[in-house]
Amino acid sequence: MPETSITLYTYFRSSCSARLRIALNLKSLPYTSIPINLLANEQHTPANLARNPSGTVPTLVLTSSNGASSIKITQSLAALEYLDEAFPDTPPLLPRDPATRAIVRTLAAIIACDVQPVTNLKILKRVAELGAQREEWARGLIEQGLRAYEGVISGSAGVYSVGDAVTMADVCLVPAVWGAERFGVDVHREFPVIAGVVARLEGLEAFTRAHWARQLDTPAELRID
Repeated sequence: MPETSITLYTYFRSSCSARLRIALNLKSLPYTSIPINLLANEQHTPANLARNPSGTVPTLVLTSSNGASSIKITQSLAALEYLDEAFPDTPPLLPRDPATRAIVRTLAAIIACDVQPVTNLKILKRVAELGAQREEWARGLIEQGLRAYEGVISGSAGVYSVGDAVTMADVCLVPAVWGAERFGVDVHREFPVIAGVVARLEGLEAFTRAHWARQLDTPAELRID
């Protein structure tokens, strides 16, 4: 691929943004991070809506060195697959074997479809407006999703979720676990296989650098070194 500059529009606590931070780190692809403050509703500004009609983060923008071409990707799973396809000389997130690749995609979909949406700020706001206790509501659904993930990796895990190589499943899992812990899910007690995989992944620099508490827009009172 021609020389490309990469920009990631992100929010420090967005698990979808963290997926891309991790992937870019794993692939040693330098990028510029531009924070979008979701609590200040910056995702709904005309500039961001022009960039991302969904009014969400992340948005991944790749621009050729001469500025002649640019691509915007506004869904994290699509962006992860694009990075694999556009940068084939970097460590892959999807295995070559179709059956193993299907397991990885299944796990990524469990996180993206069953776990992450219930932690979305706009969903939580709507749940609160309907009179539900949003943390309790979200916690139960997160646990259901992680239980499904645990069931799958009980048959596929090696060092990581699927065998001994980091995959797209792991890139999605770790930010989801960070979010689950914020909602009071006891991952170590309830999901021991997940807990072991995550502990090993958190030993990798690509994951520790992507942690929400180490980002440019992390508030000072939440920041860790």
